[in-house]
This record gives sequence, structure tokens and C-alpha cells, in this order.
Amino acid sequence: MSRFTGPVRQNGYVVRDIEAAMAHWIEVLGVGPWYYIEQVKMDWFRHRGVDQTPQVSIALANSGDLQIELIQQRNAAPSMYLEFLDRHGEGLQHMSWWSMSYQADYDAALARGLTLGHEGQIGGPQGRFAYFDTDQVHGGTVVELSDVSGAKAAFFEHVRKASVDWDGGKPIRPVRS
Repeated sequence: MSRFTGPVRQNGYVVRDIEAAMAHWIEVLGVGPWYYIEQVKMDWFRHRGVDQTPQVSIALANSGDLQIELIQQRNAAPSMYLEFLDRHGEGLQHMSWWSMSYQADYDAALARGLTLGHEGQIGGPQGRFAYFDTDQVHGGTVVELSDVSGAKAAFFEHVRKASVDWDGGKPIRPVRS
């Protein structure tokens, strides 16, 4: 287990075509069902200290206890998603740790010397997330810290439970943001 804030809970992949990526995970890898949010509504988003408005689609599914997130950015607003695509192409962009004590873990990450790349909020104050650069140590996979002290935890648990006995039916399940 990681001593950062517990175990890695999610791997996030940046893709250019989220529908094709979901189909691959379903048909080739047998992972699903996917909970798909076509247009994520963010309360706010800041990239490298500057407010931005990325238009992002995400899809979530589990393989065991590990959540898989697919992310497609649909506009050109600056973000670490587009930075990753430009540098590396599609692939594993972040590993996420989930936190019930977000502010303390956020402050600890900064105190450890991690550099904030982008951050935002979805669904109120308990929906914060932060992505930290790793280029100074490791060129590629970003560290995400995600607040799960609110409703997000229950939704993530619903996604996990749906995968346990998934029989392949209804592989993509739209979610309103």
C-alpha cells in the first residue's frame, strides 16, 4: 500500500475517442459496465493557476477494486489532459488516491514538494480534485488527489458494485452531471 494517502484507487486514461475506448475495454478486456458522463459540469477549474473551462467527457468502470477512468477533452482549454496527449499520446495519464481528509492531504502533498498542475471541483466543496506534476521525478503519469468525503464516494461504490457480477448487459450507462 502507498504511504501517500492509502492505496491507489483509480487509473485515469486520456483518450481521443471515448466511445471507441469504452468499446475496447468492453469487447477486448471485458471491463464494464461504464458509467458515462458526456459533459462534466465543473464548478471551477484552474490550470497552472489560471481559470479555464475545459469541456470533458468521462467514463468510469471497475476492474476489481481498481476504478478505470477514461477522459476525453473536447475543446482546446489548457489542461494537463491536453499536455499529456501532446507529450505522450493516449494512455495512462494519472493514478488517483482518494481522500476523506482532502485539505490535509492536499497541504501535505504540497509540503512534500509536489507541484500543482490543475485542480477543480465538481458537485460542491466535497468534490475537489487536484493533479500534481511528476515531470521533475517521472515523466508521465500524474498524481491525482480526489476528495471522496461527500457524494462522490457513494457513486464510486455504486460503480464498483455494478462491476462485481456484471454479465455484459447494458455496457454503457449514461449519467447526468
